[in-house]
Amino acid sequence: MALEIEDKFDVPVDFQVPELSGVRGCGEAAGPKSHQLVAIYFDTADLRLAARGITLRRRRGGADPGWHLKLPKAKGVRQEITHPLTRSTKIVPAALAGLVQAYTRGAELIPVAELDTRRSVTVLHDVAGNAAVEVADDRVKGTVFGEEPRIERWREVEAELIGATDLAVLRRVGKRLRKAGAAPATSASKLARLLNGTAPKAAPKAAPRPVAVPGSAGEVVLDYLTAQVTALLAQDPRVRQAGDDAVHQMRVACRRLRSALKAFKSIVAANSEVAAIQGELQWLGNELGTARDLEVIRARFARHFAALPDALVVGPITDRLGDDLLVKERAAYEQIRQTLSDQRYFDLLDALDALLAAPAFTKQAKRPADAPLAAVAEREWRRVTDAYDVAQAKPDEDEREIAMHDVRKAAKRARYTAEVLGMRELAKIAEEVQETLGTYQDGVVTQELLAHEAENARLAGEDTFTYGVLTGLERATGERAHVAFPDVWTRTTTAARAFFDGRRDPAS
Repeated sequence: MALEIEDKFDVPVDFQVPELSGVRGCGEAAGPKSHQLVAIYFDTADLRLAARGITLRRRRGGADPGWHLKLPKAKGVRQEITHPLTRSTKIVPAALAGLVQAYTRGAELIPVAELDTRRSVTVLHDVAGNAAVEVADDRVKGTVFGEEPRIERWREVEAELIGATDLAVLRRVGKRLRKAGAAPATSASKLARLLNGTAPKAAPKAAPRPVAVPGSAGEVVLDYLTAQVTALLAQDPRVRQAGDDAVHQMRVACRRLRSALKAFKSIVAANSEVAAIQGELQWLGNELGTARDLEVIRARFARHFAALPDALVVGPITDRLGDDLLVKERAAYEQIRQTLSDQRYFDLLDALDALLAAPAFTKQAKRPADAPLAAVAEREWRRVTDAYDVAQAKPDEDEREIAMHDVRKAAKRARYTAEVLGMRELAKIAEEVQETLGTYQDGVVTQELLAHEAENARLAGEDTFTYGVLTGLERATGERAHVAFPDVWTRTTTAARAFFDGRRDPAS
């Protein structure tokens, strides 16, 4: 897996690649060196990958023959995942096919096009002699498969950053190419250029955005929902590969979507379809939760062990709270992979696409964003204070602590709502409440796990001293958060009151 950072240019047939030696920050240029590249591209019959800017190919020739999956991350930046070349020219390796299931959703991957490229490569080195930028001059013959194959020919140039080279060098190379007559490419990839009008403008899995009134509450909410669905889909292949923090980010996208659909029901009507989506997002979040919780707890214990003197770590506790938890974590990831390959998950993604394509906007959605959305933010913060009042009214201490969990959840929802609206100050206020209560709650959960593991260790005849040490550390951390919370609450509620009073003051 790697990041591909490149600039693409359309050039005329008689284009001459300029002299590249002497670009500021670089040394000599080597080449050109010629290659013949033949790539077969795979997609669904209705081109669901192409509609998302994703390419999946089997390529022969050049320095990196094999299978290549490219997932867009930002303009000019793509994540590239490679797989060794296989004998079959018609069957996509399962490892790669699985990574695009969030887009194919059960549809078969078939060959849709072929690109036959004569490539001339010039490599520009930095002052230390390391390869910095690769400039590829490509003459392309593209064929779209079908009952009547369509053939196109063109020429283009790509400048790709290599290694840890400064991005500014790539920009300087691009400037020199433009001076020679190159123009920024009108297509993101060769495949996109070849397919051009072939890809349906409204492919079933990538419906067009509805028209929302510019500057309206509906536009703000729809933009946010779209961003979170995009984030969820972007994390899908990373979660399948157990990428760092991926399951957490995917779970956060689920939570933010649920929170937004609940908080902004005055903008996007809470009909039966939306209610069903909320339920399925909760299901998906729960499916992701086990692996995430194990990740967090295992990392928590690792920090404890790193800080404790060796004399305080006795018995095989690092195995129980490290290796054993890792085995459980890997099993949880395997369960997640099964979940992400299930039709129920694909149905949820279809429902999200349908929601973005045709949201049930209310009359409020057409209004300018400020008034109706500010009212939502204030209402969501009021849910936090109401939940706190309910919790504090409970006479039983245990019941009160359980009710404080509802305060934490309300604060998280208020934070997400404020993020939608760009109210950073309010989001930070809500986050402080959420994090302080979370620190206490995490300590309680961790102490329960330690008690369970200590009992298992005792029954196995192991020394349980270190379990007591860890329990003491967790209890102390939780107590500090518990003691600190009244001051946190006073400070944040005062700040929130001032925030809303300031917004209501015409002179502010």
